[in-house]
Formats: sequence, C-alpha cells, structure tokens
Amino acid sequence: MISLNGISKRLSESGIAPALLQELLTLARDKKQPFIQVAAESGKITPAQIATAAAEEFGLPLLDLEAFDIDLIPGDLISNEQLEKHRTLPLMVRGNRLFVAQSDPSQIQAIDEFKFSTGMTIEPVIVEYNKLQALVDKMLAANDTSMGDLDSELEDVDLEDPDAADKAQEKTATAAEDDAPIVRFVNKMLLDAIKLGSSDIHFEPYEKRYRVRYRTDGILHEVTSPPVSLTGKIAARLKVMSQMDISERRMPQDGRIKMRLSKSKAIDFRVNTLPTLFGEKIVLRILDPSSAQLGIDMLGYEPQQKELYMHALSKPQGMILVTGPTGSGKTVSLYTGLNILNVEGTNISTAEDPAEINLEGVNQCNVNARVGLDFAAALRSFLRQDPDVIMVGEIRDLETAQIAIKAAQTGHLVLSTLHTNNAPETITRLANMGIPSFNIATSVSLIIAQRLARRLCKSCKIPTDIPKEALLETGFTEEMLETAEIYQPVGCEHCKQGYKGRVGIYEVVKITDALSRIIMQGGNSIEIADVARQEGFNDLRTSALQKVAQGVTSLEEANRVTTD
Repeated sequence: MISLNGISKRLSESGIAPALLQELLTLARDKKQPFIQVAAESGKITPAQIATAAAEEFGLPLLDLEAFDIDLIPGDLISNEQLEKHRTLPLMVRGNRLFVAQSDPSQIQAIDEFKFSTGMTIEPVIVEYNKLQALVDKMLAANDTSMGDLDSELEDVDLEDPDAADKAQEKTATAAEDDAPIVRFVNKMLLDAIKLGSSDIHFEPYEKRYRVRYRTDGILHEVTSPPVSLTGKIAARLKVMSQMDISERRMPQDGRIKMRLSKSKAIDFRVNTLPTLFGEKIVLRILDPSSAQLGIDMLGYEPQQKELYMHALSKPQGMILVTGPTGSGKTVSLYTGLNILNVEGTNISTAEDPAEINLEGVNQCNVNARVGLDFAAALRSFLRQDPDVIMVGEIRDLETAQIAIKAAQTGHLVLSTLHTNNAPETITRLANMGIPSFNIATSVSLIIAQRLARRLCKSCKIPTDIPKEALLETGFTEEMLETAEIYQPVGCEHCKQGYKGRVGIYEVVKITDALSRIIMQGGNSIEIADVARQEGFNDLRTSALQKVAQGVTSLEEANRVTTD
C-alpha cells in the first residue's frame, strides 16, 4: 500500500477519503503520471480542492485563472514546444521576476527550463488543473500555424456572395492549392470541430441552402450556411482530402483524412459521401486517438460495474458483449478494455469495419466484403494465429456469432458489439440468430449496455427543487433520494446549453448461475431482466437516475437517453 504524503495527506486532512486517495496514488504510479493530473482527471476530487492542497503544502500563492487578464501573458517568452511539454504557462513579468502558473509544483523541470531560457527569477503560482489545461490549449491553438489565422485568411472570400469564391480563385489561380479559399474554409470547419470537441461534421446540400452542422455532446447544431454555389467545390475538396474518386457522384464512397495538429498530435476523420437530390451529403466522424487512452475511471462506471468489467477482462476465456445504438460509446468501451489487456505477453487481434483508432501492439484488420474478407473470414484466420484476445467489431450474422462463441469456449477472450437496446435483449438476439441457449449461457460472461448522457457544466449548474413524490414516480428509490443532489442546466461561456462533455450510462450484467438457468430454459428478455434485477444489476434507467442523484447530469437528460 502506498502511504499518503504531501498533497495527498493535505487532501485527506480536508475530508477526502483515504481509500480514494490510495486508489488514485496507485493509479498514478501504474500510469506513470503525476498524482495531481490523475486526481484532477478522475473527476472524484475537484480541481479547486487539489489546487488548495498544493498551495498549502508548498506555501505558494493560489490564483483563479478566470480572474486573470490573459492579455498580460508574455507569449514571446515561451515556445510551443515548452508549452506542450510542461503544460506550464508564464503569466506576467514584473521587473526581473516571471510569474508562472502551475497546477503541480512538484514538477520543477519546467521552472528550471524557464529560469535558464529567460534569465529571470521564477515565481510559481498555483492554479486549478482544468483551467490551466484549457488556457494552455488555447495558447497552443493561437500560436500553431496550422490552426491560426484561418479567420483572417477567410476574409479574402465573402462566403455570402455566391460569386466571391470564384472571383477569388481566379485571382489566385497560380497560387499553391493550400492557399485556395475553399481549402481554408474546409480546414477551418475541421479545426473548429476539433476545438469544440465535436464527434461528427455534416456537410448537407439542399435546393436553396447549404448547411454545416456539428454533433457536439450528442446533439447536432448548425454552425454555418455557405452559398449553395459552393456545394460542388466543398464536396470535391473533402473527397480529394479523403483520397476518393472525385468524378464519382452517383455512388456512396468511404475514405479517411489524417490531420496533424502538432508533432505529437494527429486526428483522423472517417469520411462517407452519400448522393442526395441536390448534391453529395458528406459526414465526417472525428476519431481522436486520445479517447482510447481515457482509462476506465473516466468513463462513468459505478464502482460495482467497473469491478464486473475488470473481472471479466481478467478471465482467460469467455465473451464480453457491448451493446447500444450508434454513437453510444461502444467503441471507446471496447478500446478501453483492449488497452488494459494490451501487454507484451498477450496476442490481440481485432476485426473492424473500419478500424477507428490505431492501437500500438494490437493487430488490427479492416474487413472488406468486396474481396470476401468479412468478420467470419477474419475470425477464422485469427484462430490460426495463436490469439489470446479477439475483438470483433460487430456480430451481424449467424456464422460470425458461431465462430465467436466457439472461440470463447476454446480458451480465448472475445470482445464484440451488438445493436440491441439493453442487456436482456442481447441474449434473445443471439438466440434469434440461431445460437443454442446452452452455448449462450456457457460462453457469454458479461454484457454491457450503454448510452451517453451530457454532463452538466460544473461552472453554471444550479440546484433544482423537485417534489419527492414526483421523483419517486420517475423511478428514484427512497435510498437514492437520501443523498441526492439534483441540478439543472443554465448555460455559460464555458459550456453549451448548460452541458459540457458526456458521461456513460451503463447496464452491466454478469451471467450468473441464475441467469444461466433462465437462458437455458429459453426465457424471454422480460424474464431475463427480472432475474438480472434480482441478482442486483441495475438497468439503464436506474443507472441514469443514479447519475442525476450524483449531480452529474440532469433529469431531463436522463429522460432523453433512457425510458421508464
């Protein structure tokens, strides 16, 4: 057991549970990351509590970055490389003293580098981790030549004037392609979506208008409406970037874009075109590799649910199924599990359609129906390559299901997804495919059904007073209401409509002996759900209400993603 000391001891004295601190210290050691970073990103201790403990422990002043005038920041005293490496920011200069914002004062290498490069006396100031990260990201975006000056460059073209783009292109016909206004416009749309944390970008042509929408925190919203005359040019640019056939406009196409933001960060886009009445609709799915590195503690599992998932991952064989609609976070759950399993002594192979995030150390294979490489064919090949862990992107048919079940019964751990609404329906779906009940009961070890709900913004959420009787009718239990802190969204400069980010809502069901019996008896999804409830597994609705009671999301959001 790791002993509490320094900042963690201060946090313990302020009322943070020692068991939680021990857990975070162990996680920090295992991930080889600073304790403050792990604690702040866990969401279990507020950044303000951590900053206060750090300031007290090191005897340093504490500053609220939101109250600081960022115009005072001496941007010329630090390079992008230093910013990105240390995530530490110079705030202002007074005489020969340089005040530097830090969230972790134990990281002294940054202070030494600044002292050497500037020749000044360095005065550290403690700030909250999340606010510092946001400001550093903002400074990096402003300084990065690949992301900066796009707004001013776009002033060359008046996108409200249908002929302006053509006129500007005629004037710059001899310039490099990267200087074209359409190129800059498309780049800006992609970069803005990344900065907003969006998951998808929709370019949609209609008869009299053309619109661009982002899906942010699961909700689509319009961001701009370029002239209809630019429909073809925007589509052509996106298809060139995706290495598609720009002459083919009658058939859907798939492609990928890789955009490098800096030396250490690149974003992939999965691109699909669809011919519509008035041009090609193009949708880009933003694939951020860092989302696969979140760690299981960041996904929103309740402690019991996390324990069940970790136990299933530790087993040498069996099948783990993740289910839910498109966009419910199944991929991140699977990749998180693969990351935990991805060690030197384990052979992992995945069949995906397509592989969304590249994982070092994992053998990833894209299925290709045109050449006969479907999920079943890939699985058969995997079994001849001495696998320990197999991940199948989706079980769609009987043949794939049969091979996956056989693999799970013969010493392999199999992870896959199904499109069903909840865990009990996953069992009946496999049975309807033609899998014998005995094979389902003996091979499937865990089922995770999930949804994604928007998180309430911590900066502006306010308590709401809902009568106890109404909450009980909604599905809350007396036990949940004893400690419930229910909030509602407001909206501020830090969020969108009172929400910022998303959290997983999970139904995690382990196939126990009681569930195995009802499955082998041919029980329907209602009967399986009743037994699962008796075994102590929360359904999606109960899990969503727990997140409401914890103040993580709102009742309206829980109602949106789940039903009674």
